[in-house]
Amino acid sequence: MAFVKAQKTRSYFKRFQVKFKRRRQGKIDYCARVRLLNQDKDKYNTPKYRYVVRFSNKDITAQIISATIVGDIVLASAYAHELPHYGLKVGLTNYVAAYCTGLLLARRVGEDYSVEPGESRRPFRALLDVGLIQTTTGNRVFGALKGALDGGLDIPHSEKRFAGFDKDGKSLDADVHRKYIYGGHVATYMNTLMEDEPEKYQTHFSDYIKAGVEPDNLEEIYKKVHAAIRADPSPKKSEKQQPKEHKRYNLKMLTYDERKLRSPHFSHKSQAEI
Repeated sequence: MAFVKAQKTRSYFKRFQVKFKRRRQGKIDYCARVRLLNQDKDKYNTPKYRYVVRFSNKDITAQIISATIVGDIVLASAYAHELPHYGLKVGLTNYVAAYCTGLLLARRVGEDYSVEPGESRRPFRALLDVGLIQTTTGNRVFGALKGALDGGLDIPHSEKRFAGFDKDGKSLDADVHRKYIYGGHVATYMNTLMEDEPEKYQTHFSDYIKAGVEPDNLEEIYKKVHAAIRADPSPKKSEKQQPKEHKRYNLKMLTYDERKLRSPHFSHKSQAEI
């Protein structure tokens, strides 16, 4: 009778090592992260900066981050929810908003660092970190990249993934890319819905209608937003007032005297004395 040798023994499982938590959750590509973090040893602990862009359902996050042994350090950040301060009330997650967010971050970095090419030094350099985003041609992350480039950051890139790049001709159509930066694709879609499906237009662009934004004045709005960002990119203080009384969801800690008054075990007179 032949016996089958056990391959995965108890000692095998003792040596089994699980992957990192955020790798198991599918949140970080550690192979890409290592390539972005590796620094030459002759740099003498010089920070290697990453231009990190992330998208959620209602917001866009753009940050300049460097890694240290104790964790990542955020040098500067900008968010799409800040754009209403600069005049952009609607469409805060599209290609145009990504461009504006990248531009805002670049101008904030420019307040403390050189972001313009000069004779003595190069502009601030960072590497694009897209996370788990699929880098398809015309993706919004490249709108944020273009905004940061126009803001003065030095980010290694090619034009192959910008909106308007012709794969067959291997060239970028600058007019098409400009159309995306100033919301021309949004205006075209709005006009199409207005003519063909007015009911869908009323629901799909209800926020635009409430804000009085029409397809013909989109480009003018975005030009004003870009000018406002360049004029004053500093973070704006929140206008929301702090609550006067904070809600408590746990019991308040009592002092010794308060516990003494509440507890039946603390009595000035013993039962014998009573």
